[in-house]
Amino acid sequence: MPSAAAFYAGVVGWAVKDVSSPELAYTLLTAGGTPAVGLMELPEEGVRMGATPRWLGYLAVDDLDARTAQVRRLGGAILVSPTDSNIGRIAVVADPQGATFALVTGLTFGQSQPSGLDEPGRVGWHELLAEDRSKVFPFYGELLGWQQPPVEAGPESVYGLFSVAGRTIGGMLTKLPSVSQACWLHYFNVDDVGAAARRVNADGGRVLQEPIELPDGCWILRCVDPQGALFALQGAWDQKGIERSSASEVSWSAKWGDIASQGRMVLHKTKR
Repeated sequence: MPSAAAFYAGVVGWAVKDVSSPELAYTLLTAGGTPAVGLMELPEEGVRMGATPRWLGYLAVDDLDARTAQVRRLGGAILVSPTDSNIGRIAVVADPQGATFALVTGLTFGQSQPSGLDEPGRVGWHELLAEDRSKVFPFYGELLGWQQPPVEAGPESVYGLFSVAGRTIGGMLTKLPSVSQACWLHYFNVDDVGAAARRVNADGGRVLQEPIELPDGCWILRCVDPQGALFALQGAWDQKGIERSSASEVSWSAKWGDIASQGRMVLHKTKR
């Protein structure tokens, strides 16, 4: 865990704060003094079963027990029933297509709706790689009240946005066949994608593909950390000093108890 904290502190610019309890070693990574993400060791049972590191997104809800029961009614799965933890009362669940995430109430750290989501160090975007993005959105809409823009490109559109309380916070797309299981990918805001990419490579991680420019001028970059966890970066890019390769591949697998996440992603260099 200390090495992971040092890696992300260098790449994203987070400050590191130890908030361990006698029961659990836990590290907060903060941006501008505000908690952004947390790190913990994989459970011993998971390690014995071959689990590998990954990021798990938490969604704040008012009534955890009711929402967890609703997950099952809507076709999802309960992987870890509601339980007390160091960050609040949580449940780990999966949507009907197998993508895992967590629900939480009574957050110990941070706010359920933090401000300044565009600021460096914040988790600025959430992306679902779904089995079929056109069919999975109703699950999230009914469970969490997420909304889609009133006008989209149509059912054939590759990417579908979603919003919370009028603010667009993420998107959904149908995953490539090379990604074997639906999953969530989280984007961390950085000042300079090019500089962050150099730090990823220098500190033992790996950039999976060259940066991609979005219509609004923002650049995104998908990476894997030294321990094998997938993550993404977004921000400006100075377009200097990043190594580019024709193709990259990454595989991951994680399972403990009833929780499982695995896949293989092959990303090819974009030709312009």
